[in-house]
Amino acid sequence: MSSPFDSKWKTWLVWPGWLLLAAALLWTWARRTQPGTLVQGRPPAPQVGFPAPDFTLPTLEGSTLRLSDLRGQAVILNFWASWCPPCKAEMPALQRVYEAYQPQGLVVVAVNVTAQDARPNVEAFVAEHGLTFPVALDLDARVAAAYRVHSLPTTFFIGPDGVIHDIVIGGPMAEALLRQRAEALLALKEK
Repeated sequence: MSSPFDSKWKTWLVWPGWLLLAAALLWTWARRTQPGTLVQGRPPAPQVGFPAPDFTLPTLEGSTLRLSDLRGQAVILNFWASWCPPCKAEMPALQRVYEAYQPQGLVVVAVNVTAQDARPNVEAFVAEHGLTFPVALDLDARVAAAYRVHSLPTTFFIGPDGVIHDIVIGGPMAEALLRQRAEALLALKEK
């Protein structure tokens, strides 16, 4: 048989739990990040459904590549390094997809995280694999940091509107997956 004391005791135990839950929800709501705001002094990590951060980088050929100049085209943005085994494995597939869909408006941009690589190794890698798409050099890893790249390869699929439609971390990606993503991006151009 329960006594009135047991009922009061249970009430006193339940209220702190509800108060903690309410406080946690309030804290989570207050700490949410609005699009375009800074997080610890940096823009928030690029996310699907949000514009890809713009950047300007030198290319291996000596020109300058600015991401916003590619607006209106479907873009596969691949972060890589010459020493990275999965990067080596997926580059031939990226090249084939580029060759197949470039006439329809697909651009592949390979951003070499040169701060973790060496230019001679990059040049040898590009020549060995016969890469014909733009290779940008992230000399100080500033762009990799802006894109919050922590694993190589990391690939962003950017629509003609400049919005990120998919992100693949790691690899190597199968050519069939790359073709599917390229076709999906190119379909956005037609709308």
